[in-house]
Order: sequence, then structure tokens, then C-alpha cells
Amino acid sequence: MKKQMLCLLFLTLFVASSYAQLRQNFYRNTCPNVESIVKSAVTKKFRQTFVTAPATLRLFFHDCFVRGCDASVLLANANAEKDHPDDLSLAGDGFDTVIKAKAALDSNPSCRNKVSCADILALATRDVVALAGGPSYSVELGRRDGRISTKRSVQHSLPHPDFKLDQLNTMFAKHGLSQTDMIALSGAHTLGFSHCSKFSSRIYSKKGIDRTLNRQYALQLRHMCPLKVDPRIAINMDPTTPRTFDNAYYRNLQQGKGLFSSDQILFTDRRSRPTVNQFASSNNAFNQAFVTAITKLGRVGVLTGNKGEIRRDCTRPN
Repeated sequence: MKKQMLCLLFLTLFVASSYAQLRQNFYRNTCPNVESIVKSAVTKKFRQTFVTAPATLRLFFHDCFVRGCDASVLLANANAEKDHPDDLSLAGDGFDTVIKAKAALDSNPSCRNKVSCADILALATRDVVALAGGPSYSVELGRRDGRISTKRSVQHSLPHPDFKLDQLNTMFAKHGLSQTDMIALSGAHTLGFSHCSKFSSRIYSKKGIDRTLNRQYALQLRHMCPLKVDPRIAINMDPTTPRTFDNAYYRNLQQGKGLFSSDQILFTDRRSRPTVNQFASSNNAFNQAFVTAITKLGRVGVLTGNKGEIRRDCTRPN
């Protein structure tokens, strides 16, 4: 027991020392305009397609939960993270957003190959949230890029649509994120979409429609996702304001309109329901909690100092 406590203390100190090296003005002397350059590129991409917002936000989450926030999800190889079944649904517009922002930085001589792809993804995530109507917030910088990306590392690292509250809490706690953080980050489902196969068991089963699912909403889902639906068909995660980053997600949960079981469980489980109700009643409370949570998420497993590298190409190690 004592040995386990010492190991946990060492891990805590190691993680804390890594993210303690992150700071908001990290590129002040090397690429002082990094934030405005990235924002300009992201805004241009966002205006081309709204999918930029949910795609980039989801890409950041998937990156941080696998090997930490090191842009390893961007790497392309014969055995890459992005080719794991849990990552195959990551929209290409998220990857393209980072690549476009990287190109914009590299077109500036003082910034060329000075900013990590991991930091570009973190900045782009903040920018798409704000562009979609959500809060803008300060981003800690100084991450370096990882060199390793494997399918195996994704296994059992990401939450699944059928997770219960304890499973969600356990997975998020591994990254230093609380239940409140988890519920706030789940609010990102106010944007984006899901393929029918991810929730079909809730609307088609021998027992009928999932009892925690609003019946009228379930019938609408059946209409949009018939049994032999084209697997490419995708449904908005938020049926009310799918193009706005707001607290409608939580009001949907109160009405039994959480698309995934892992969404609806946040309201049906009495332990998490008070937080859902708080966020449903106050967009400001949700925004504040989301900023806290995504800042903590951005510290997960970061490489700093002499660890990692700054990639010249975000899709492959130097």
C-alpha cells in the first residue's frame, strides 16, 4: 500500500512538473503573433464549413486522452492512432484545420517550425469553440509533439456511447479530471453529429425503445435512421441548437433527448443530475466549468522542455 502511495505521489509530481512549464506567453519571443495567425486560419476554415468546429474540438479530446496532448493523433503511419476503429469517425476537417493553421504559421519567417502541432491544435480548439458561440479563454502553451502513434494505445482509452457514470468517472479520473469536469466536457456534444450505428441499440432492440429515451425523439431517430440506413448518414448530437455552442445539451438531457446512453446517464443517475440541472439553468455556469475543464484537459500527458519535438510536418515525426 505504501509503495502504491509513493508511486501515485511520484506520478502526480511528474504530471504537475510537466504542465507547470506551460504558459500563455510561451511564444512571445519566437512567434509573438501565433494566436492571431492561428485564429485567422481557423476562422477562414470555419467559414468554409461549420464541421470545422465539432471536428477540431473532438480531435483535441481524442488526442489528449491517448498518450496525452502531443498531436500524436495527427501522425500517419501503417499503425497510427487515427486508424483505430474508435478514431475512424474523426472528421477530416479537424485534421485539415491544424494543417491549414500550420501552413499559415510557416508562411511567416519568424514562426516557421517554431510552434508545435500540439499547441496549434489547442489554440484551434479554443478558436472553434468561440466561433460557434462558446466562451473564449486563454490557452496555456509550450507543448511539444510526440513521435509515437499506435493503434494499440487507443484501445480502452476513449469513452464509449454505452458507458455508465462509474465508467466515465473512472476514465476521466485517470487524467486528473473530476466528475464536474467530465460533465462539462460532455457538453461539447452540443456540437457535432453521430452515425446511426453508435446509438441504434437504443431505438432498435428486442425490448423496444430505451426507456430513458424520450419516445417522440426516439421515433424521430427511427425515421432518420431506418434499420438498413446508409452507414454514412449522421445525426446531430443536439437536436435543438446543433450549430451553437451553448447549454441546450443539458436541457435536452432533462427531456430524455441525450443521443448516447453515456449522455443520458448524466441525468438519470442521481449523483450527476444536480450538475446537469445547474448547467441547464445557467449558460454562464456551463461556460465557466467548460473553460476550467478544457484547460485541465490541455495539460494531460504533455511533453515539455527537451521531451518530444516540434514537427516540421504535423503528419509525421521529424
